[in-house]
Amino acid sequence: MHIVLGITGSIAAYKACELIRLFVKAGHEVQTVITPAGREFITPVTLSALTRKPVITEFFSSRDGSWHSHVDLGLWADAMVVAPATASTLAKMATGVADNMLLTTYLSMKAPVFVAPAMDLDMYAHPATQANLDTLRARGVTVVEPASGELASGLVGKGRMEEPQRIFETVCGAKYNKERARELAGRHVLITAGPTHERIDPVRFLGNHSSGKMGFALAAACARRGARVTLVAGPVGLPTPQGVERIDVVTAADMYDTVTTAFPTCDAAILCAAVADYTVAAPAAQKLKRTADDLTLTLLPTRDIAAAVGRMKREGQVLVGFALETDDGRESARAKLAKKNLDFIVLNTLADPGAGFGTDTNKVTLIANGGERALPLKPKAEVADDIIDELCARFV
Repeated sequence: MHIVLGITGSIAAYKACELIRLFVKAGHEVQTVITPAGREFITPVTLSALTRKPVITEFFSSRDGSWHSHVDLGLWADAMVVAPATASTLAKMATGVADNMLLTTYLSMKAPVFVAPAMDLDMYAHPATQANLDTLRARGVTVVEPASGELASGLVGKGRMEEPQRIFETVCGAKYNKERARELAGRHVLITAGPTHERIDPVRFLGNHSSGKMGFALAAACARRGARVTLVAGPVGLPTPQGVERIDVVTAADMYDTVTTAFPTCDAAILCAAVADYTVAAPAAQKLKRTADDLTLTLLPTRDIAAAVGRMKREGQVLVGFALETDDGRESARAKLAKKNLDFIVLNTLADPGAGFGTDTNKVTLIANGGERALPLKPKAEVADDIIDELCARFV
């Protein structure tokens, strides 16, 4: 595997040496790209000795003025790893700033990208940094950081750079390569994500806590593998993953109409959205005033999107559903699998810490007629790859 290793200006830069040793020992080629600030913490001579390649620090070589092509690096690489990744670099990656060789390489990268944040706790916990990490995750970047449960100090450990061994295992465990990046080439995948909002009056609605993160991670994973992706998103504030066509909807009726219209021309659909089961029968035209009396709302069932596309499904199409339960839920998930003509269903439960709505991790069980596979708690980007592995197997 060809790996571009980006190193930024952090005290954790010394850990990049161990990461290089792990990659090289496993037989991978490593090309390092270091920022000007990164050179203050570790010398290019050290990195070059480990990789047996010249270290790229500027757009032009100081020796002979030759140009370093970030485009060629993007084509050469099977993966890009930024470790350590400072708050400044993460912000620039999230907003598209290209003021050094590492950032231009990232913007030209065709391969999957991994980042290992490294900064003090206050910088890590700042809403701006968290928003930048969410933006990168939504674009398909894998964020490798210590899980809060791994350390007695909890969140304190989150700001430090993850250990090289774990970064190495994450990158190699993803099994990314240029062949895998074309697994879904020529396929059109439809994905739903987020909640729906059912209008009560002009200022209020019925909804749920879905953040859309799982569905957006699935869209990014499909796009990385070469699929044409249509993402039907409920009301969420996440940025659109790179290479994904996004259609925004609000209500369950909006989502039903959009999905049933798009599905016939798709090769697969992954129904990840948390769609409302009921909608308000008669939304008020004006804001409802508070009174001393109880307020009664009449609710009507929404149209079942999974059941509708299950009836529409033709031979060769793959349909994947989701089941969120508050307990084990296997019987309910298996009933949905059969009733809605799904190829497999993804079960998760709010009873598992770190799973479900609003988190960056998930713990799921993949259930099909041929059996089931339980996955451990892991980042949603990794869960998405496991689900897409299962989808790809259906096309073999």
